[in-house]
Amino acid sequence: MHPFLNTSADNLQGFIKNARRTGIIMIIIGLVGILLPNLISLTLNAFIGIIFLFSAIALAYIAWQSNSKSLSMWFKPFILFALALLVLFHPAVLLSVLGLLLAIYFLLAGFAGITLAFEIRPANGWLFMLINGLLSFALGAIVLFSWPFGSSWIIGLLIGISFFFDGLALIMISRQAEPVSTQ
Repeated sequence: MHPFLNTSADNLQGFIKNARRTGIIMIIIGLVGILLPNLISLTLNAFIGIIFLFSAIALAYIAWQSNSKSLSMWFKPFILFALALLVLFHPAVLLSVLGLLLAIYFLLAGFAGITLAFEIRPANGWLFMLINGLLSFALGAIVLFSWPFGSSWIIGLLIGISFFFDGLALIMISRQAEPVSTQ
């Protein structure tokens, strides 16, 4: 038995069930990202902007409640408020930065997936992990070469594609683990 699957029968059954469920959920989210990439990107942008805004309000409230005369207590809320306005009213700024970060993420995730595939190679399902890693690496290269102009729509699309294939890989690995769990 491969060390990756070296576990009790109950734990393996739990892994199979959870991997299958997670895979289905990731495929659904992936399809939403593929069909509505701009919506995913703008929703992500708004979410980050709102987090900055709430953080600025909370820190400003603390500074106000402390009756501090020091400007240092007001510096962080001011910066967060300015960032919130920038993110909410100029989404291209954040989306271009996220595009670059996404390229780095996909390149690293692809490298990790390829490495993991070769580490579990004797086990069934390693080929699906290799394909997933190669796909993630290719997506990272696509984002990097289309940056910064393609960041606004490509973020949602590539997240969707990656989630779709991550879900597919989880389902395939859980199917390959089923015969091992009955032994």
